[in-house]
Amino acid sequence: MNKISDDILFKVEKPARYIGGEFNSYNKDIEKMDIRYAFCFPDVYEVGMSHLGMKILYYILNERKDTFCERVFAPWPDMEDLMRKNNIPLYALESKDPLKKFDFLGFTLQYEMSYSNILNMLDLSGIPVRASERSEDDPIIMCGGPCAYNPEPLYDIADFFAMGEGEEQMSEIMDLYREYKNRKSKKQFLRELSHIDGIYVPSLYTVDYNKDGTIKEFKPIYDDVPKRIKKRIINNFNDVSYPDKLVVPYIDIVHDRIVLETFRGCTRGCRFCQAGMIYRPVREKKTDRLLELAEKLIHSTGYPEISLTSLSICDYSDIQNLIHSLVRKHEKDKVGVSLPSLRIDSFFVDLINEIQKIRKTGLTFAPEAGTQRMRDVINKGVTEQDLMNSVRSAFESGWSTIKLYFMIGLPYETMDDVSGIAELAYKVTKEYYEVPKQVRRKGLKVTVSTSTFVPKPFTPFQWSPQARMGDIKEKISNLRGLIKNRNVVYNWHDTPLSYLEAIFARGDRKLCDVLVKAFENGVKFDGWAEYFNFDAWMKAFRECNIDGDFYAYRQREYDEILPWDFVDVGVDKNFLIRENEKAKKAEVTPDCRKGCKGCGVNNNLDGKCFEGALFSEV
Repeated sequence: MNKISDDILFKVEKPARYIGGEFNSYNKDIEKMDIRYAFCFPDVYEVGMSHLGMKILYYILNERKDTFCERVFAPWPDMEDLMRKNNIPLYALESKDPLKKFDFLGFTLQYEMSYSNILNMLDLSGIPVRASERSEDDPIIMCGGPCAYNPEPLYDIADFFAMGEGEEQMSEIMDLYREYKNRKSKKQFLRELSHIDGIYVPSLYTVDYNKDGTIKEFKPIYDDVPKRIKKRIINNFNDVSYPDKLVVPYIDIVHDRIVLETFRGCTRGCRFCQAGMIYRPVREKKTDRLLELAEKLIHSTGYPEISLTSLSICDYSDIQNLIHSLVRKHEKDKVGVSLPSLRIDSFFVDLINEIQKIRKTGLTFAPEAGTQRMRDVINKGVTEQDLMNSVRSAFESGWSTIKLYFMIGLPYETMDDVSGIAELAYKVTKEYYEVPKQVRRKGLKVTVSTSTFVPKPFTPFQWSPQARMGDIKEKISNLRGLIKNRNVVYNWHDTPLSYLEAIFARGDRKLCDVLVKAFENGVKFDGWAEYFNFDAWMKAFRECNIDGDFYAYRQREYDEILPWDFVDVGVDKNFLIRENEKAKKAEVTPDCRKGCKGCGVNNNLDGKCFEGALFSEV
């Protein structure tokens, strides 16, 4: 191949994205490897290197003696232009070998608007973008991650999809492949692979449609192929493999710190939240295990910060002890602890003071909606007083920078609910000025951010229509007009991008043609405003004679067959229906920790509902 040259690297914005060789990256003897796996992240290096799933699977696969896992990221357009001009195929960072030399390319699906980058990366590698057009000599393409729970828009891009948690599943895939490699065909391998729990091979299924465009029937072609795909979960989460070293980049990345995963799953039951449904049940790591991992990672990376991560970090059963222990153990080395977005009802003054001993950063709270009625509709389970108590605690503890995150376009939302966002922001500023001057810190800044709500599969709102772009623009305009305080900054996201996200989040197989056509029209890096080309997407829909509004704006009926109905995430559809009906009446469903709500995971999955100290008495 044409190896990447210094002459090319000197011409790009960030050469360190493309050179590899970082501290703690793996380097193996390729000649001794049975399996070569390329973990592909369909976004730029700084985003992909921050992804925890990649860190975990990179470590697990490379711990195998027979497998070499390397990393691949989408090259930024300046680098892509030079690669195409110089006939340099897309390559993996560790070996610099082109992707056509690999057995597997594994793409993680974190965001629907990264799909075009998958096609672009395949094309840069000289690999046909459609699975139906690839040969025996081409790598096997697999996809996983949260968006894989509706795999249909990519049905002819990936050879197979892995549903659920991959730590054990990935090893089973590699073991089977080692048996089949050079002995049987790719089709035979995929047929046998479909027998592994959590694996979906779209070429083994057919779909028939009704005249109105809805699905009539979805069925496997062969009797030995499962009719439903049950997601995989890790039962013994405390002891599951977790990296004791992380690759340390040469350049800043989005989350440039140690990441400690405290638990998986969530008991809150927010009706808008796909992650809260698909990652059930809740399973925790024990505090001593987390402390052990933290110490190893500090020594192996040199990072001065530990980020504790989960869907709702303050719900970790031993959170105060964990933070106290981490700070006490590592403050002499100036290692700080950070938390992601905090629930506004789970905020402790001593907790925030403990964290600020080392490093003070801004705080982010997520009220999600501006009025109590709307928070009850989405089952957020918090009150305005919860937020006021939390921000006052923050102001009294020396914080003056607060971020508030909201969604607009939620089901059953009114303009009064949107106006309530501005009112809530003003109440937060008022709370600041009620703290005595000698106590509060100068320089109040409240940042209000709104994103457009996108209905997702496996949530109570999966049947709801997306709010129309015109309505969203009107709501944003109304909110902009209401926020006039110099201490309050308002940020919002574009609605055309959310429209496309809504289409692909709940789309079917027909959208695969649109995706391919859009790629041929030049789309890529759709999640980046400077490269998003809405006109090219609309042209693709017209050329494929597909109506995007059918997928985005249509109300689904409860008895309709949805494109993802063959996937079993453990949560019963009847539970989601009940929750949607309660949303219409703004009725709250209490946290699962206060009593089982019958979502189905305790019956449908091979694991307990709650694994952790907090739930031992439930």
